[in-house]
Amino acid sequence: MDTLTIWLFRSADGADGAAETVKGLAKNQLISVHDAATVSWPAGASKPKLRQLRNLAGRGALSGAFWGLLFGLIFLVPLLGAALGAAAGAFGGLTSDYGIDDDLIKRVRGEVTEGTSALFLLSSGAVVDKVRDAFTGENAPELIFTNLSAEQEQALRESFSMELEQQTAEAPGTGRK
Repeated sequence: MDTLTIWLFRSADGADGAAETVKGLAKNQLISVHDAATVSWPAGASKPKLRQLRNLAGRGALSGAFWGLLFGLIFLVPLLGAALGAAAGAFGGLTSDYGIDDDLIKRVRGEVTEGTSALFLLSSGAVVDKVRDAFTGENAPELIFTNLSAEQEQALRESFSMELEQQTAEAPGTGRK
């Protein structure tokens, strides 16, 4: 069963450093990474930046549509207000079916602010003590996580795999026609 973990950092570049740490943990078979993304909000920037970490993504990675939807719910909906209220409600219901509830979205929205960053990780098979130890120290992140049931994981993959399949069908290896 996969776990969605969200590591919050008190610096805009903390998530990028953590991605390298996770890469090392995966290389040492202390965690299996299925997909990952970072969001960073540099000081002075008007909005955060999203980056899917394709170098960490393993087999069965989610499409960019999943990360775009999740980050849109967290960061764009509050900015766009009522104009997207109905769409936000529909997306919110969709993600709650996958174990990503309103409380988690609100918490991340409140924590990831200017000058901070977060690492979003879909993984399994973590040697919890080793992973936790890798993130201790002066700049230790705060961990927020939600466990996905087997049913939620399967539904998540099915819902968001269509974009990836369409890109592959258009032009294998390029995502272009």
